[in-house]
Amino acid sequence: MIAIKGLTKEYKNVTALRDLTMTIAQGDIFGYIGPNGAGKTTTIKILATLVKPTSGHAEICNYNILTQPDDVKRVIGYMPDFFGVYDDMKVWEYLDFFGAAYKIEKTKRRKIIDDVLELTDLGEKRNDFVEALSRGMKQRLCLAKTLVHDPQVLLLDEPASGLDPRARIEMRELLKELRNLGKTVLISSHILTELSDFCNTIGILEKGELLAAGEVSAIMDQIKGARIVEITLRQADDAPRAHDLLIAHPEVTAVEIDGADLQVEVPITCDDVSFINEALTTSGIRITSFRESEIDLEDIFMKITKGAVQ
Repeated sequence: MIAIKGLTKEYKNVTALRDLTMTIAQGDIFGYIGPNGAGKTTTIKILATLVKPTSGHAEICNYNILTQPDDVKRVIGYMPDFFGVYDDMKVWEYLDFFGAAYKIEKTKRRKIIDDVLELTDLGEKRNDFVEALSRGMKQRLCLAKTLVHDPQVLLLDEPASGLDPRARIEMRELLKELRNLGKTVLISSHILTELSDFCNTIGILEKGELLAAGEVSAIMDQIKGARIVEITLRQADDAPRAHDLLIAHPEVTAVEIDGADLQVEVPITCDDVSFINEALTTSGIRITSFRESEIDLEDIFMKITKGAVQ
């Protein structure tokens, strides 16, 4: 659906993007992660045909961004991080304007506008002036505008930027609905919690270079190296005995003690960690909690990146 090969963008003495190569499959929700200045917006603007790369190329739905820009524009929906609105327009007029710009017949635009307003939960604001909307509602209106022509691919640059917590949650729920509709989405953000619960693939960008890309679970497995089981004992006095018992097991590679808490490390290839619980309970050591530590996007980001910016 999106195929990028060797994209490089240079601005005088700064290389904003360096030999970017990656693929986003149809139906993927691709989280494009990186600190401010990493090159995320540059990538999205290139894909949206707004900026020409210094070298390299990309295709969206088999259309070349350099030689077939008009075809690319028909199949994408682009939502910038900062967008313009027409404050003297009502909400429906704003959407009607963009429907006309996409050459949608006037007789069809009313139904399309109703649909995108319902999808973005702006139906009650149909006749309100754009300038009267809150920041969160303006973000949703911009997304509604992006969906007017029913694009196959969405390029969303920091769609939750500047929103309050409630508006961020509402935006995430809306993006999940787009995923359910089968859209292919590239969404950039430097706030990892925005992406962690609905992206199936990610790319981590730093200083213009792609450090990792692929399915979230595969990248997690690459960097984990081990499975960590966290245990809390009922009595801290049992911790030394639990340590000696577990460290002697051939599947255990390390045990750390902190009061009544234990962290037990086993190889990533170990399929079943229930033997830990069985070994402790059989020896009369009582447990109050037992869980495997889960790695998340923040862990991945911190392990892979070095904190470098342009």
